[in-house]
Amino acid sequence: MRLDSTTLPSAGLLALRVVVGVTFLVHGLDKLGDLAGTEQFFASLAIPAPGLMAPLVAVTETVGGLLLVAGLAARFAAAALTVNMLVALVTAHDELEFFAADGGIELELLLAGANLAIVLTGAGRFSLDDALGVERRVSRWWRDQDLDALPGRPTSPR
Repeated sequence: MRLDSTTLPSAGLLALRVVVGVTFLVHGLDKLGDLAGTEQFFASLAIPAPGLMAPLVAVTETVGGLLLVAGLAARFAAAALTVNMLVALVTAHDELEFFAADGGIELELLLAGANLAIVLTGAGRFSLDDALGVERRVSRWWRDQDLDALPGRPTSPR
């Protein structure tokens, strides 16, 4: 293993991905193991089409968790899981309690923030994304975008 300026940040991203990924994997498998119960729970929260949403959320959490652990399509998986947690924040909490033990938003907020960090940073060097060159291609694509040509963007520097 080469030690350079990316080693420790990438090790940190690996730890973050594994912990968050395993958390989603376990929650997703729990939902898959009792889809009827998950559907009933979603219906009690007035989530539209609970019969469709229960398996969709269960598969998103299970597959997304696996992808995070592997560091494969990590930005995509983390984006989907961020949206998943934002929907949970909005639908599962009538009152704005913070602590999870009190039925609060603590877990959803923490997981949404952790996933957003992965969306913004990528999976890091210790990932399948890096091994397959995904991060280099994404970085090159962003670098090649002419953001000054976007509609409504001022053409002269301020």
